[in-house]
Amino acid sequence: MSENDTKVVDFVIQVAELCIRINLKYSAMKTKLCLKKIILSLIFLLGLLSHTAFGQIDSENTKFAVKDTQNLNIRLFDSNDPLEISLRFDITTYKRERSDTNYLDAILTYHTTKTDYINKNIKLKARGEILRTAICDLPPMSLNFKLKDTIGGEFTGIDELKLMTYCNPGYEDYILREYLIYKLYNLLTDNSLKVRLLRINFINTAKKSKPIRQYGFAIEPVKLMANRTHTLEIKPVNLSQKNIKPEMMDRLAIFNLMIGNTDWAVSNQHNTLILSQPGSAQPELYAIVPLEFDYSGLVNADYAVPYENLPINTVRERLYMGMCRSEEVYKNEVREFAEKKDEFYKLINDFQYLNPKSKEDMIDYLNGFFDMSDKHNSIIHEMLNQCKDL
Repeated sequence: MSENDTKVVDFVIQVAELCIRINLKYSAMKTKLCLKKIILSLIFLLGLLSHTAFGQIDSENTKFAVKDTQNLNIRLFDSNDPLEISLRFDITTYKRERSDTNYLDAILTYHTTKTDYINKNIKLKARGEILRTAICDLPPMSLNFKLKDTIGGEFTGIDELKLMTYCNPGYEDYILREYLIYKLYNLLTDNSLKVRLLRINFINTAKKSKPIRQYGFAIEPVKLMANRTHTLEIKPVNLSQKNIKPEMMDRLAIFNLMIGNTDWAVSNQHNTLILSQPGSAQPELYAIVPLEFDYSGLVNADYAVPYENLPINTVRERLYMGMCRSEEVYKNEVREFAEKKDEFYKLINDFQYLNPKSKEDMIDYLNGFFDMSDKHNSIIHEMLNQCKDL
């Protein structure tokens, strides 16, 4: 037994002796609470001993490398059920500073059962250039964990986590719609970012105020997605759509056409992730994954406008921004979306957290894409007319 194990055993013995003294002087309730501490200490000891059988637990200053997370059971994104969490931090300072570099201390709380919960000391900061600086009252945030504290439990293997939060009162509908867009892309390919719906209680530690309770969602960390898909995120320069695997590039471009999203680019990796695929048959070509869909027509946020240099006036107008292929190639690729149509609609209709009016609007907007696909391949002609000849 190591020195650390001996210290834990000594601590358990001390707590037991204290419980005996409490039982002689105080109520049975306090004795029960004390005994609970003994049980928790024993559980901790058993966990410690089991870890030392295979090697020492990482020290406080040790962080996992990417390879260390490959064998962990990452389960945060395995469920479609919303996870209830609370975030306690200085919301007043967060709103005032809106810093994407300075972290604030916070406590994240989530329930493991109806009666048991876990508190984690974390740090958080704001993220998102436009939302953070010009739009949101409570901007999206990035949570930073100590990886050693996430072994076991819902946040296993996660050191940094991006959250999409409610932003402003009345914006919850946008959050739920964007969450569904990530799920729609999940139906097309595993080379996509997973998301987890959250029910978040925001509690201000700077002043007494009513907690803000809204839906949000967590986005799968890139390195976890890369481990899962056997890829590696890269930051290349002088990149264009020609450097991306054609089937992946076209899938992303057609998907963005379907949801009415023009807020993306490959050249500067704007709202796109570029990944290499070691060992692939075409190592010179990269994989690509989309993210950030709040400027899409399918979300239809009141702050979303297209870039001035684009030939559209609103985000509800569709524009194909992919590179040119042959008509036959486009027909085959659009067929993939037609085959997923029923799954797309079922995903939206079965989502109980979005109101019926919003579901109807999303379905109607998607119908515009699929109607064009059904009517003499008019969607193909639009793609041929609007594509980029690189």
